[in-house]
Amino acid sequence: MIIPALDLIEGQVVRLFQGDYGQVTEYNVNPTEQFALYHQAGANWLHLVDLTGAKNIQARQLTLISQLLASTPANVQIGGGVRCEQDVSDLLHAGAQRVVIGSTAVKQPERVKGWIEKYGAEHIVLALDINIDNNGNRIVAVSGWQEDSGVTIETLLEDFLKVGLKHVLCTDISRDGTLTGSNVELYVDLCRQYPQVQFQSSGGIGSLDDITALKGSGVAGVIVGRALLDGKFTAEQAFTCWNS
Repeated sequence: MIIPALDLIEGQVVRLFQGDYGQVTEYNVNPTEQFALYHQAGANWLHLVDLTGAKNIQARQLTLISQLLASTPANVQIGGGVRCEQDVSDLLHAGAQRVVIGSTAVKQPERVKGWIEKYGAEHIVLALDINIDNNGNRIVAVSGWQEDSGVTIETLLEDFLKVGLKHVLCTDISRDGTLTGSNVELYVDLCRQYPQVQFQSSGGIGSLDDITALKGSGVAGVIVGRALLDGKFTAEQAFTCWNS
């Protein structure tokens, strides 16, 4: 399925280029209205990133998030700086169907495995952003891609499968925000190795052909953010493409 995405900084819809807060593109759209348009186009799931909260957990946009989630009938998964159980609880209480957890899953895996056991694998998405080195090793990056964890995605997946991991959002960092297409081979390989995981591809979608290229890969979801905001194609066209 296609999962339209919005990133928010202080209520403003933005996109970062490869996770860089210094390379921000602002979009003059209302997030509530944009989510409504995506839902009308056929989105049953939406993806929201609280970039303000990701940078400063004290500044999480919880009131805005609650209003946004209350205004859309679609299911929403939300992430951005989820570092403690209170963050998970707050976001689920605010109306999120799934909470997206990134760096904390790499830095404190035992803690996050406990959350999966407590809240249920259906409600937790691991967001694993990877750099692929010259030897083909897929190393997970953390802290807004500023740090290399030294851990491969395969090692992390094997660990989390012990507690029934179900949802993984995987980004090839080199493709993010580039509109140059996804790393299809990566997703084909991961989906083949871990058929029990519902993978979401993220990063690089710039055309309907990029969506078509993922149709046989095995991914359960395709995150589309910048391409929709930039008008490369409409949400309706994206859903038609995926479902045809």
